Amino acid sequence: MTAGAPQERNLAHRTVLLTGATSGIGRAAALAMARQGAQAIVVGRDPARLREVSDALSQAARSTPDTYQADFTELDQVRELAAKVRDRYERIDVMASNAGGMFGSRVLTEAGFESTMQTNHLAGFLLAQLLRDRLTAGRLILTSSDAYAQGRITADDLNGDRHRYHAGRAYGTSKQANILMAREAARRWPDVLALSYHPGQVRTRIGRGTVASSYFRYNPFLRSASRGADTLVWLASAPARDLVPGGYYADRKLREISGATGDSDLAMAVWDASATAVGISPS
Repeated sequence: MTAGAPQERNLAHRTVLLTGATSGIGRAAALAMARQGAQAIVVGRDPARLREVSDALSQAARSTPDTYQADFTELDQVRELAAKVRDRYERIDVMASNAGGMFGSRVLTEAGFESTMQTNHLAGFLLAQLLRDRLTAGRLILTSSDAYAQGRITADDLNGDRHRYHAGRAYGTSKQANILMAREAARRWPDVLALSYHPGQVRTRIGRGTVASSYFRYNPFLRSASRGADTLVWLASAPARDLVPGGYYADRKLREISGATGDSDLAMAVWDASATAVGISPS
């Protein structure tokens, strides 16, 4: 919701799961959605920040959110998270896959994946697959970025093993995967409205340990987290008839996808490779 707009209740009685919800865009989106009446399920990896966002949501919306701790660099924690959510909820109206990071050096997770790709794509992919039946007639929204244009994803090299590591390129490749996932989910899961979006350049904590850290944290000309979250909140609440399945949005407008990211065969291949990577059957 844009600044100065009247308070709406478009998400009243809707169950919304947000990952990466304890800071930046995720936190701002959780607050905005809760104010619209959503029952928020917030996921983060830091217990102290989870408590803080829970308190903030309770004060802003007078409702207590469900909070879950999960570190997306560990896929077993994603599986445990999915099991807990499944036990509690029969339906999820909106899953906002927003957890992400940028890593200064190439680090492999315990599962053997490059940390950026696992955190920004594979973990969210796995969570969506494990909650697939709960998303029926719901929405899946992935936080991407125009940095996708720097991506070099191929289905047979999700880890980027063939290229020298560069933090910005690894981030762009993971964001390319987010767009491809939304496009392919729209094709494979027609009963789920799958979308991706670019939040703009936002002041956040992303990139700690990289040369981008100071730029994103202190640049006064970057967007606030609330403005960055605006398109996410809008995609969660806008009438489905006004949205294009698999579409990539920025500032509430559909944006054309350029380069290889617009290749339907690549989207299909990356989906299948991602499923194999996290140990599930492609669906």
